[in-house]
Amino acid sequence: MILIADSGSTKTDWMGYISAKPVRFHTQGINPYFLNAQDIYELFASKKDLGFNPADVEKIYFFGAGCATYDADEVISSGLSLFFTNADISCENDLVASAYATCGDEKGLTCILGTGSNISYYDGTKLHEGKYGLGYILGDEGAGTHLGKKLVASYLYGYMPEELSILFEKNYQIDKEAIITSVYQKSFPNTYLASLSSFMINHTTHPFIISIINEVFQEFVDTNIKSYTNYKELNCHFVGSIAYYYQDILRKTCQDNEVKTGKILQKPIEAIYHYMLKKEGISI
Repeated sequence: MILIADSGSTKTDWMGYISAKPVRFHTQGINPYFLNAQDIYELFASKKDLGFNPADVEKIYFFGAGCATYDADEVISSGLSLFFTNADISCENDLVASAYATCGDEKGLTCILGTGSNISYYDGTKLHEGKYGLGYILGDEGAGTHLGKKLVASYLYGYMPEELSILFEKNYQIDKEAIITSVYQKSFPNTYLASLSSFMINHTTHPFIISIINEVFQEFVDTNIKSYTNYKELNCHFVGSIAYYYQDILRKTCQDNEVKTGKILQKPIEAIYHYMLKKEGISI
C-alpha cells in the first residue's frame, strides 16, 4: 500500500506497509544528479525478489538528496513510475525526512552529515528552505566527502603521518593515478571520496585523524549552524553515518560552540516510517 524511502547518494533505505505486512529493503543511492529515469527503473528491475508485488504499491514517499527542483523530482517520479505502475509518488528533499525523524512536531535545526551535508530550520510544521546543500564540489562541509578530500589530500601531499600513510595505502591499494582517475573520470566521485573517509573509523584515537574531524566539524558549525542567528536557542539534530560514528567529537565541537545537540540518528528511516504511517492514519 505505502512505501517510504530515505535516500542519500550512497544508499537508499526503504520501509513499507503492503498488504497489511511490513517490508524492508535497500538499494543503492538514488540521486537525480547521477541517475536518470531509466537507470532508476533498471535498478529495481534487476532485483530478483522484493517480497511483494510492485503493482500493490499505491503511494510512495521518496525523500532524497538532490530532490530540490521540479526537474530533479521529475527524474525520480518518472523512474519509479516505470516500475511501480500504480503508485502515486511524492518527492521531497532528504532534509524534510530528517526534520520529521528528529524534530517531529517541535522546532529545531535539522542537519545531515552523511556522504553529503545539509541543514535547515524546522518550525514544527514547515521546513524553511536554506542556502546550503551545495554538493561535494562547492559545499558538503563536515560530510564524508569533505573528510575524504582532506584525508586524500594529506596522503597525496605527503603530510599524512607515515604510519597512517602505509595503512591507508595498504587498505585501499591505491596510488595517485588511481585516486585522480576515480575522482575526475569515473562515476560517483562523491561516494568514492566518502568511502575513503571510512578509514578514519578505526583510527579515531590518532591525533592526526582527530584534527581532521575537528576541522571539518568546526567548518560545518561556522558555515552552516552559526548562519542562524538564534542557533543557541534551538536544539540541533543530526542524521547520517558521519554524525553517528563520530558523535563524540561532534558533541564536543557543538558544546565548544554553544550549540545544543539534540538527537543523533545513523539512519532515520524507522522514525520517518512511523511518522508517515501516523500521518496517513495507518495503525500497526
